[in-house]
Amino acid sequence: MGRNKIQALAGVDLVIPPGSFTVIMGPSGSGKSTLLYLIGGLDRPTSGSIRISGDDISSMDENALAVYRRKKMGFIFQQFNLVSSMTALENVAFPMRFAGVPGKQRLQRARELLAKVGLDKHARHRPTEMSGGQQQRVAIARALINEPGLILADEPTGNLDTVTGYTIMQLLSELHTAGRTVMVVTHDVRMTRFATHVIYLLDGKLVEREQFEAASQIPEAATQPSEGTTL
Repeated sequence: MGRNKIQALAGVDLVIPPGSFTVIMGPSGSGKSTLLYLIGGLDRPTSGSIRISGDDISSMDENALAVYRRKKMGFIFQQFNLVSSMTALENVAFPMRFAGVPGKQRLQRARELLAKVGLDKHARHRPTEMSGGQQQRVAIARALINEPGLILADEPTGNLDTVTGYTIMQLLSELHTAGRTVMVVTHDVRMTRFATHVIYLLDGKLVEREQFEAASQIPEAATQPSEGTTL
């Protein structure tokens, strides 16, 4: 950024087992979303390498990365990223256009996925006609449309209320149980209940749980009201 150099990640070295449910925990600015975007091929590392099922995606050109994203992974965003002018059915079916799948087949597959996430009756609704939880379920169905083995979710419950957020967690857990590898970036500690592995990030570095929890504690002095403060 101009003359300022910001190191989002600092020597992260890890292996994600196939078929795992990995949760990445960390405060804002810790680098967890950057890590997810790198794994998803949406960002490029300035050094090092990233291998997915033996393929070095960090050396791929943009066309190869586009094919990788279409075939190998599904991405779920905190802001849903649905096309507002499209219905739920059209949003879910949309990624299959780039795979050259015929329209009738695309829509049939999209209907099946909407039914799977409990939204078959909302197929003709547009995003503005649905709740946040419903939009996120549409986004999950869209992420599954090309049958990826890897699901990446960036704060999937961040814009949802407590109950709806838990429903999304359960849905992600079901995807994992069905055999997919799931990676989730989140602030929500409830997500760790479903995880097979938990990664803790602080200032771009992998840390142990104890170090993470110690850094998350608010100093006692900071919790005490100053003299003359009215509560």
